[in-house]
Amino acid sequence: MVGNKWKKVLAAAVVGTMMAGFISGCGTDSAQGKKKVGIVQIVQHPALDEANKGFVAALNERGLGDKVEIDQQNAQGDQSNLNSIASRFVSGNVDLICAISTPAAQAMANATDTIPIVGTAITSYTSAKLMNDEAHPDSNVTGTSDRAPLDKQLALIKEIQPDIKTLGVLYNSSEANSVVQVADLKKACKSMGIQVKELTVNNVNDIQQVAEGFLGKVDAIYVPTDNVVASSIPTLMSVADRGHIPVYGAEVGHVKNGAFASESISFYDIGHRAGEMAADILEGKKEVKDLPVEGAPVTHLYINKAEMDKLGIKVPQSVLDRAKLI
Repeated sequence: MVGNKWKKVLAAAVVGTMMAGFISGCGTDSAQGKKKVGIVQIVQHPALDEANKGFVAALNERGLGDKVEIDQQNAQGDQSNLNSIASRFVSGNVDLICAISTPAAQAMANATDTIPIVGTAITSYTSAKLMNDEAHPDSNVTGTSDRAPLDKQLALIKEIQPDIKTLGVLYNSSEANSVVQVADLKKACKSMGIQVKELTVNNVNDIQQVAEGFLGKVDAIYVPTDNVVASSIPTLMSVADRGHIPVYGAEVGHVKNGAFASESISFYDIGHRAGEMAADILEGKKEVKDLPVEGAPVTHLYINKAEMDKLGIKVPQSVLDRAKLI
């Protein structure tokens, strides 16, 4: 009788120990063995959304979908939010940060010099002071660039408007990526005999009033991959349409939001490539220093048919033959 009692006690103790171990294991398996990835986007708009999708898709395609915990954060265009997100990632000990846009990467790099940062939708890593040499990263940052194919974009403008004399450009001068693009634009236009009229804004509320400065003074308007202007293309178009001025965008998201045309990179593609780079780091195959900054491999021509018809522009058949109408 006593023996049976102790057998029951011992059995209960063994079961209890096994259950405790099982519960403890359930509590740690999901936390241990999973890498933590923080993704930060400066603001929500189509181009950056596509880069984000491409990044996550690449991780999934590499079989990391169930091996990483992703913390998605959007700063809603607010610098103080970026700083808070950076602090969140650092204190949360994320294993890698994906920074989408130049301001996002700068905020993350200011917060940590040890956590690997893979950027995308960034025009110039050196101008943004994220590294000294894009071919040989010397910090904890690498990634992909959204530098626009200006040669192709200006060739497109000349093909459609061979007599163009003055090109307007609207951008936020506080964005390092935009400053770089405008400098490149002015240099390229000078060699083509095209004058550039540049106007700057501080925020989306400035766009309508500032853009009116183009009316009667430019033959076309070019929009770089500027986060402020890109988030309010319809506002710019409301002014440009009044003056029957074609607006050429640096990327397809501008065209989808009303701009006339773009010889565009794919933000999904550069986000996807950034995701592949991140996977190499997470899997221990490569370090940041082994991954040079990369640009977009191909471009595609997009034309907004409704805007083309509204402006009454005669687009050469050679252009239409290779364009995707939106």
